[in-house]
Amino acid sequence: MLLITHEAMIAHETPPHHPERPARLTAVLNALADLDLLREDAPMAQREALLRVHPQAFVDAMDSVFPGAGEGMVALDSGDTFLSERSREAAYRAAGAVAAAVDAVMEGRTRRAFCAVRPPGHHAEPAQPMGFCIFNNVAVGALHALDAHGLARVAVIDLDLHHGNGTQAVAMKEPRLFFGSTHQRPLYPGTGAAHEEGPHGNLVNAPLPPGAGSAQWRAAMRETVLPALSGFAPELVLISAGFDAHHNDPLADMRLDADDFAWAVEAISAAAPTAHGRIVSTLEGGYDLAALAASARAHVLALMAA
Repeated sequence: MLLITHEAMIAHETPPHHPERPARLTAVLNALADLDLLREDAPMAQREALLRVHPQAFVDAMDSVFPGAGEGMVALDSGDTFLSERSREAAYRAAGAVAAAVDAVMEGRTRRAFCAVRPPGHHAEPAQPMGFCIFNNVAVGALHALDAHGLARVAVIDLDLHHGNGTQAVAMKEPRLFFGSTHQRPLYPGTGAAHEEGPHGNLVNAPLPPGAGSAQWRAAMRETVLPALSGFAPELVLISAGFDAHHNDPLADMRLDADDFAWAVEAISAAAPTAHGRIVSTLEGGYDLAALAASARAHVLALMAA
């Protein structure tokens, strides 16, 4: 199985005590270090791949605000999303990682890939960075699969505690893309109500209340998300692998365990036989380092085994 990452993503800095910090990626990579994974450096995303998701004006605007050497940190919003000296490289490589993983899977070099990346991506809307996210990495990979590899149906399953509003915004306009999500609601960013199905009927949201644990979460997956995924019959599945629904995570109030993120791989694979086992997973949230490490390891082990 393939692991795609790059040291530049560790060099993407945020202010002291910010939850989305370099130590997150270090913790994940340390947790995977002894596994039999083929490791590749994430390439810089091609502009064409970014422009499938983000308007040219947005990409140009982001290029103009990334700080250069010695220029200091830039805040993009009210205190969530920051840019530092190596953030441009990190953001381009995070998006590039998912596109490269899609290439590897579609070319038959591997059936499964995990992209250990930061900054995360699923909150980034086509024309708006937000929620720690700059480019929407998983959406870049999904549209790359559709357009560069000629697939007819691609699915994104979002396991993050927070709703992937940016990925949903992309799927709203792309009927070839299925988006399914479990998440805590009410919570940032405020989207993801169960009635949000999109004009093409390709969105499935299964919001859960604060305090929901493994039983409720697995039931939401089994009863709502996975049947819709199966009905969509995707040729490739991407996973937004956020691990912040773990019971030790400091940012919200769900009660999952590391084993749940392993179970999700098996359940998603079984629900999408039309994908022939092809899964690309990419790191999103997870802010308690020990919980993040344990969850990512369990998830990747399941990817290796399924």
